[in-house]
Amino acid sequence: MTSAASHDAELWTGRHEGKDRLRERVWAALLEGGAVATDPRGSIPDFDGADRAAAKLAELEVWHSARVVKCTPDACQQPIRLRALEEGKTLYMAYPRLAVYPCFLRLTREDLDARGVSLEEASTMDGAIKWGHPIPFEEMEHIDLVNVGSVAATGKGARTGKGAGFADLELGLLREYGKVDETTAVATTIHPLSLVDDDAISIEPTDSPLDWVVTEEQVIQTHTPLAAPAGIDWDRIQPDQLVTIPILGRLARERGITT
Repeated sequence: MTSAASHDAELWTGRHEGKDRLRERVWAALLEGGAVATDPRGSIPDFDGADRAAAKLAELEVWHSARVVKCTPDACQQPIRLRALEEGKTLYMAYPRLAVYPCFLRLTREDLDARGVSLEEASTMDGAIKWGHPIPFEEMEHIDLVNVGSVAATGKGARTGKGAGFADLELGLLREYGKVDETTAVATTIHPLSLVDDDAISIEPTDSPLDWVVTEEQVIQTHTPLAAPAGIDWDRIQPDQLVTIPILGRLARERGITT
């Protein structure tokens, strides 16, 4: 394991023993199966076939009807971000680790074309940070489709990321501000080795269930019976997060919340 991967893997472990073991198993399977170019531990895997999984997602009506799409900044979602921009959809991407406020970036083809910016460049994480417009929640549009990165997912709509909880936190914040609701579809694109048995992932109260799980081989509409959280679970927010994630500190102050 590289030192960076080792650091990130250790940074997010210890919050849920069962999910820690599952992530390690999936990361190892992806590496041993040649599905990733580098050690994926501590990250959302940048898996071989991410572009083909994105193409599968783009065949769905839920994609075609989506006018506004939100993606996490994972490398495996770059093909999805690129497709969204090419098709003229409004794209939102979260700033990595929600480390600044405003913590979402807005990108559109119209704006990028006007500035002479390559859509391919803008669809990368670094390009989105460079060329996207930071936008406060109050100015964001309602989001039709969310795509989250996953280390593992089930056909029943459960998922786990790298263990940091940022994807669920992003969704919690978007629900707090009414930008994501029951009409918003939540999808993930993964490698087939990341599709695990239905009982392999336990659901926490802060976990957002998936409506769609897509690999390059298949599309699963989960018809999930799992309930989505209504917003932020302040009882689970740690004091250090109020400092490292500025929007949480801002919201807590506005609402008189202490942790």
